[in-house]
Amino acid sequence: MVDLHVTGCRPVSICPDAGRAIVRIFVAAVLTLCGGTMAAAGGDLYRTKVTVTGQGEANRMAGFAACLEDVLIKASGAQKLAGDRRLGAYKSNAKSFVTAFSYRDQFAGKPIRDEQGTRDRPYDLTVDFEQSKIDDILKKLDLKPWLSHRPVLAVFVAMEQGPRKYMVTTDGTQSDLQRDALLAAADKRGMHIVLPGEAALAKSNITGETLGATPSSTLAPVAAEQNAEAVLTGRLVWDDRQLGWATQWQMDWAGRTHRWQLRGVTFDEAFRRGIGGAAQVLSGNGDLSGNGK
Repeated sequence: MVDLHVTGCRPVSICPDAGRAIVRIFVAAVLTLCGGTMAAAGGDLYRTKVTVTGQGEANRMAGFAACLEDVLIKASGAQKLAGDRRLGAYKSNAKSFVTAFSYRDQFAGKPIRDEQGTRDRPYDLTVDFEQSKIDDILKKLDLKPWLSHRPVLAVFVAMEQGPRKYMVTTDGTQSDLQRDALLAAADKRGMHIVLPGEAALAKSNITGETLGATPSSTLAPVAAEQNAEAVLTGRLVWDDRQLGWATQWQMDWAGRTHRWQLRGVTFDEAFRRGIGGAAQVLSGNGDLSGNGK
């Protein structure tokens, strides 16, 4: 989720519309605080953020380029745009599509230890893009913005790392990092997600070991209790040889079962690909069967 604390945030305007953008950012932050464990799809699909080092021009331009790819995926629901070579020309000129941006110091409130640490402080760079220009790029890529209702997605994820086997829940302490990463991935892809609680899983006898064989009829009531309209399941297994996670995703939608997978990635990337894949299916931008692209 976009964390926009006032302390440490240095807004920079590059156009007359920046004032309105700041208001939108403030409203989105309030909605995020009120959303509990549901990731906000974002009142503005044309805003995203990335972590950069320092506030120098070179890193900012790289951040703009990364954000442009993310916002094109977020606005359209087309995960298949990730790494698309056609975006190269647009990313090299990403600044021309930006209406406003701001920084948040990730170390705000922490003492500065030395000069090197000062130069290398990490910042969240939040960027707003001009909607008409993003829509125009999508049109040139034979895509459309996904402005219709986005179904709330219930996400069931099983993690396995050696003897450790657990599910990502809304209240379990052992999956704190994974829960935060899932919520961040949902925000980046413009999706509302809900996660199961440990009590609900226990009541339905759903565990990490049994999730793959659990029928949708068992998952559906748990999802319905949280007003979810679709169910995404994922299984992540740590691979020591690849030093990454082997991931399998599955979602039933519109009478079809969609499956995709990827290997050797961080769980942050796995979650972005999982939720991004679900968004691609739900938005009507195609299947992802057999891969995580």
